[in-house]
Amino acid sequence: MAQRLIVIGGNAAGMAAASQARRRRDRADLEIVAFERGHFTSYSSCGIPYWISGTVSGPEELVARDPETFRRRFDIDVRMRHEVVAIDLDRREVTARDLVGGGEVRERFDELVYAAGAVPLRPAWAQTDVEGVFGMQTLDDGAALRDWLESDPAPRRAVVVGGGYIGVEMAEALLLRGLSVTLVEQADQPMSTVDGDMAELVVEAMRDLGVHIRTGLSVSGLEERDGRVRGVVTGEGTIPTDVVVLGLGVRPNTDLAADAGLPLGPSGAVRVDRRMRVPDTPGVWAAGDCVECLHRVSGMPVHVPLGTHANKQGRVAGINIGGGYATFTGVIGTAVTKVCDLEVGRTGLRETDARAAGFDFVSVVAESTSRAGYYPGTRPMTVKLIAERPSGRLLGAQIVGWSEAAKRIDGLAVALWNGMTVDEMTALDLGYAPPYAPVWDPVLIAARKAVDALHDGAG
Repeated sequence: MAQRLIVIGGNAAGMAAASQARRRRDRADLEIVAFERGHFTSYSSCGIPYWISGTVSGPEELVARDPETFRRRFDIDVRMRHEVVAIDLDRREVTARDLVGGGEVRERFDELVYAAGAVPLRPAWAQTDVEGVFGMQTLDDGAALRDWLESDPAPRRAVVVGGGYIGVEMAEALLLRGLSVTLVEQADQPMSTVDGDMAELVVEAMRDLGVHIRTGLSVSGLEERDGRVRGVVTGEGTIPTDVVVLGLGVRPNTDLAADAGLPLGPSGAVRVDRRMRVPDTPGVWAAGDCVECLHRVSGMPVHVPLGTHANKQGRVAGINIGGGYATFTGVIGTAVTKVCDLEVGRTGLRETDARAAGFDFVSVVAESTSRAGYYPGTRPMTVKLIAERPSGRLLGAQIVGWSEAAKRIDGLAVALWNGMTVDEMTALDLGYAPPYAPVWDPVLIAARKAVDALHDGAG
């Protein structure tokens, strides 16, 4: 009898695992059943703000492979609108609820991939039936918000609560749709993924674009009328609004895993080894936004929910399930985003991370330009580097700027991944032409400044 693989979650990690396993084992050897509670498979969650803004024309543009493609091309039994509600490790079976037809089904498994993703953080005040309040994690969430924005009467004011990546990107999306946007952040700064001095550059640009930013402000409730949201209640009064978008981040979706007895790590996500196996749980694998992984710089377990990692982790799990050998060797936290034309990139550790990990370090900020100063369209660019003292090893980098800024973080990520020192980086052979960079690239200028800082503190 063929073995059976059950996959919980039909997005990046789950379907990458299923596809890779199928490439290595045919149906006579391995049956594959994938359960997905939503309406879409293998889609780009990161693209949702650009669909909301109208930059991307429709949800189908964000779907890499639809369920029928998986059924026809990969011979995977995809069960849409089915939510797995229980995992029985002793009986080796899962229970799934049919969200459309009702009832439950039970399916046995020999191998199981837990790829349940993440869920938006939703504080108590947002756990309500009031219409017009949206988390933003799945394509279904995006569809619900689009419908609301196109309802009658159309919303004119929006409040985004939380200033992380999704909050900043959704503020831009709503601004581009013509809404008046207020971003509320409890901390002293939005964009906590970069240091405060770099975040201030983002705040200044967002205000220039017309986003009202309120920092150091806690939300305690909602004001509603006729079942619809009308305001966000804060410690400094109520902010009128027609729609609320939660940009408070996400947590790993581990409730089902915890109930089944799967081990969770210190980050709160599912623990896995380098092959994406769940420790001490034979035949069970996990991947994607629900798992924790190793940070290659700090050496600490972290939860970093990004589609890049989810696809790689799913691929690793699938190769191993299929009889091959692959490992996922960790992350360094590389990410980019934008607010209209302003670009932000980061990789590795922030100052607070480096301090918490016990590093002695220097940090430098270098101001430069995106192109040769005389070339039309050149814009300012700020590069920040954090380097270990006294070795000079790069620990982290951040970039804020306009054209040609964010993707420069990739070169810094490669240097970081390979343990380069800032002294070695000063000799990097980077591309140069006036339309793309000054003769001394901003990365090289920052590296030279970091070397100087290390030497200044040597005595």
